[in-house]
Amino acid sequence: MKKILYRCLMFSLALVLVAATSCRKNFLELQPVSIVTDEDLWKDQKLIIGLLANYYNRMPTDMGLTDQAGSQWRDMAAYDDAMWSGQTNADLEARNNITNYSASRWFLYDYFFIRDLNLAIENVDKYGASTLTEAQRTQLKAEFRFIRAYQYFEMVKREGGVPLVTKQLIYDFSGDPTPLQQPRNKEAEVYDFIGSEMDAIKDDIANGTSVSRANKYTCLALKSRAMLYAASIAKYNALLTPSITLPGGEVGIPASRANEYYQKALDASKEVINSGSYELYNSNPDAGENFYEAIRNKTGNKEVLFVRDFLTSKAKKHGFTYDNIARGLREDNLSSSSVTPSLNLVESYQNLDGTSGELKLRNAGNTDYLYYNNVSDVFAGKDARMYGTVIYPGAPFKGTSVDMQAGVAVWNAGSGSYTFQEGADLGTNYTDGKLLVSASGPHRSIAEVSNTGFYLRKYIDQGGGTSTRGIQSDVWWVWFRLSEMYLNAAEAAFELGETGQAVTYINPIRQRAGFTGANLYTTATITRDKIRAEFRSEFAFEDHRVWDLKRWRIADKVWNGSAGNPDAVVYSLYPYRVIRPGDAARDGKYIYVKMVAPRFKSPRFFQNFNYYSRFDQSILNRNPKIVQNPFN
Repeated sequence: MKKILYRCLMFSLALVLVAATSCRKNFLELQPVSIVTDEDLWKDQKLIIGLLANYYNRMPTDMGLTDQAGSQWRDMAAYDDAMWSGQTNADLEARNNITNYSASRWFLYDYFFIRDLNLAIENVDKYGASTLTEAQRTQLKAEFRFIRAYQYFEMVKREGGVPLVTKQLIYDFSGDPTPLQQPRNKEAEVYDFIGSEMDAIKDDIANGTSVSRANKYTCLALKSRAMLYAASIAKYNALLTPSITLPGGEVGIPASRANEYYQKALDASKEVINSGSYELYNSNPDAGENFYEAIRNKTGNKEVLFVRDFLTSKAKKHGFTYDNIARGLREDNLSSSSVTPSLNLVESYQNLDGTSGELKLRNAGNTDYLYYNNVSDVFAGKDARMYGTVIYPGAPFKGTSVDMQAGVAVWNAGSGSYTFQEGADLGTNYTDGKLLVSASGPHRSIAEVSNTGFYLRKYIDQGGGTSTRGIQSDVWWVWFRLSEMYLNAAEAAFELGETGQAVTYINPIRQRAGFTGANLYTTATITRDKIRAEFRSEFAFEDHRVWDLKRWRIADKVWNGSAGNPDAVVYSLYPYRVIRPGDAARDGKYIYVKMVAPRFKSPRFFQNFNYYSRFDQSILNRNPKIVQNPFN
């Protein structure tokens, strides 16, 4: 009986082992369901478009509206005309203590992305021939090449020359990695590559005037910007003392090539301007609102060339408005006021009568304040771009007035001076029953309220069906718009000595901002500094400011770390209601106090090593052929 039982058990076990072996063999032959092979991907047009969309979404930017945590938005405060006023007090202190910019502040060296793009370019024909027509394959390869060129532009403007890798680098598992180690190309070679790539593909991209996918004019816009950067570096790097170069040309472009690059930038800009496909936005008779809409409006906006778009579905929105809306306007969100523009920026906008933009706060003899009936009156008559970029005290937004008041100025007849009183809380009243501190501040010490006296308007969603109580927004991030082509053309023409052309391209931008007649430029009045001022006014918070200062080689002078340099310090403006009974000319009016922003900790200090970011030691260890950047 025992023998029979034993034999039965052994027979059963044998069956189990056979079944298990068979199952194991079948299991090992199964394809994982979570991985799509290259060959399978190129059989499905939806997957192909999904891959393309993923790569567009991976295009780098310092200030794009993509990060719910706000890390990119802090960059707006760190190197545009603003400071950080958001989140906790500890965070606020740290973000505004920029003693200097680190050597790797702007570092970008993403060859994972380059590898993915090279792979896609090669696989279009390798696997896509049975699924896609020749025209479709040509189009896709051109779009991938555009994204790759943009990636190289973002790297070269930070690092200088980087290795130009345009095909897959495949390891042979020999134990020798040296075939994969490529030296840095010359800085000029990378810019030349970007320009030649755009020339090669611009007529292969049949996307019409799509703003979320590259088209011919997107390619020309990238060429315009890249060639202008190369020209500026070639011309102005040589004027630095010492100039920033490396013996192999990895950093530094020969000055002899400046005019060549300026001409290429001018030609590319003019081709976009003269295409007839785009026009400067001029749909709103209110010039300030018009400028705000030129960036925000998604309907019939022919100024925008290329954007990172966000959809009305909840799946792809962003929290920029949530984190940056004026404190008094926030609804059920628990954040606001993160990036707050500086008084420096506000005063950089000219007055429409052509005079400089410093606000009139004191009388001619500097013996008394100037008194204004309304808190917004001091801002009257300025460049309309200020109104479209910044929310200032008393500015209209979302159907209301954004009132700002820091406190009251109480007249002391005995001392013949004012005592300034400020409340510990927002939205509080003074003993006369009238306002002490506004719900939007400004305030010296509270987090998530403006510390400068101003809020962002540009990119802030005012609703109209595109947001959920200010929390989620689909306002797009603009990479290129037509006004840049005008100003690029103006700068390039001026540097080439063609001042007549420069005037032709700069004046339409000034006219839209409200300037007329004698306050438009002529060949006799246009200057390099005036052109540069237009870039600052037009593109505040659009990821231009720091790169313009770098390519003009003046960042070390503008942000020189000196407390005595007004450009290196962030200033604020605090409005106060006057308490002076019996003086009808002053009582109840508003005066303004200009000061260093109370939470701004140290002057910005940009040094020569910041013109090119430092390569991390791990990169040098992996590739000994990489040469470190100067001063690092």
